[in-house]
Amino acid sequence: MAAINRDDVAHLARLAHIEMSAEELDRMAGELAVIVDSVKSVSEAAGEDVPATSHPIPLSNVFREDVVGHTFTAEQALSGAPDAAENRFKVPAILDED
Repeated sequence: MAAINRDDVAHLARLAHIEMSAEELDRMAGELAVIVDSVKSVSEAAGEDVPATSHPIPLSNVFREDVVGHTFTAEQALSGAPDAAENRFKVPAILDED
């Protein structure tokens, strides 16, 4: 079993700003030890010949080339705007800045 004791759990709880009772610290020490042992056993199962995987199914990116297409001029973009000023959309103020 992993050597995680109550003091280790209390230290982690302080770092995470988690308040734990004495009973919770004891219970969590046992649970964390089981988790660490489980991770250790999985790490031992994967040998040098087993490649690391980040996803169970091989993925490939399907990005297209970034090509500039048709762009609007400021006048064209603002042609349907209810209100515009200085080549920008004009919207009602929502903050009162004095």
